[in-house]
Amino acid sequence: MAKRDYYDVLGISKSASQDEIKKAYRSLAKKYHPDVSKEKDAEAKFKEVQEAYDVLNDSNKKAQYDRFGHAGTGQDPFGGAGGGFGGFGGFDDIISQFFGGGQTRRTRQTSNVGEDLNMRMTIDFMEAVLGTTKNVSVDITQDCGHCHGSGAESSKDVHTCSKCHGQGFVNVDQRTMFGTMRSQQVCPQCQGEGQTIDNKCHVCSGAGRVKTKKTVDVKVPAGVDNEMTLRVPGYGNGGRKGAESGDLYITFRVKPHKIFKRRGSDIILDVPITFTQAALGDKIDIPTIYGEVELTIPAGIQSGTELKLKNKGTKDPRTGKTGDQHVIVNIETPKNLSSEEKKLFEQLSKLDSPRKKSGWDKFKSFFTN
Repeated sequence: MAKRDYYDVLGISKSASQDEIKKAYRSLAKKYHPDVSKEKDAEAKFKEVQEAYDVLNDSNKKAQYDRFGHAGTGQDPFGGAGGGFGGFGGFDDIISQFFGGGQTRRTRQTSNVGEDLNMRMTIDFMEAVLGTTKNVSVDITQDCGHCHGSGAESSKDVHTCSKCHGQGFVNVDQRTMFGTMRSQQVCPQCQGEGQTIDNKCHVCSGAGRVKTKKTVDVKVPAGVDNEMTLRVPGYGNGGRKGAESGDLYITFRVKPHKIFKRRGSDIILDVPITFTQAALGDKIDIPTIYGEVELTIPAGIQSGTELKLKNKGTKDPRTGKTGDQHVIVNIETPKNLSSEEKKLFEQLSKLDSPRKKSGWDKFKSFFTN
């Protein structure tokens, strides 16, 4: 199957800025991340998004892609690895040879911005509908404080790579059917860093990065619901060499409540009433997420009728609009009647006999007509 256009994968135009490319990537990476996504083929989609971002976020790779498509990135346009010219050292190498050389340096170029982190948080129903503040502890990776990300014990231990002379790449000559062709590859001595280290940092053992904990008070907005995700800027992994940190994305799970239910921003509450209250009407105190309010039960109400309390729902965290509370009335049939109650219901039944007969005749007419 042919590979999809990288711009289509990220859902952006060819004129998209770097900020727009990064924003689209973060949104889709969060959506398809295998640890949080429940979508089918989430892992494959996540890899596709990552591949598109790796190319379009790199100015050199993007230029080659815009000019030559997938072949210009060294990728097989039909999904394979290594490119359609695999035996000749890759399409980039051939282009480099015919168009002056050195124009498509293939070093390992990775962004210094810290990686985003994802986590899940379980909160109570009332915390979700009213909002709350949670203290969150996150395990992150950041530059070592001792060597400041260099990986060396001191600045004197860092030297320019003798093989690539600080370039991070070396020229390699290859014999092909076209003759000897020169390409550029990552320096095997410094792995593309352009420098070597004599004595490694005793804190990070030369990695330049250390693991630590970071805490933050997260303000959970009112109206958060299941599977909603909150972005906390700057609380992902630390950037490299002074670059900005990534972001933390928190996906919520909301515990169910004993009596309240949700329908978007609306709150649903089932309320039992007696036959007497249904027939004669009443005023009763109804619990809401903000406290009790008085509700009028109109006389003659039917079981299952829905009454509305305006603006007693939760807020929509996106629009700020407040929903309503819907009270569903359920008429309870009494059990274990006392002898006096039974006599009263028998008397009521005799008084109600004409109404019952009329209703029953109307019901039967549906089957006889």
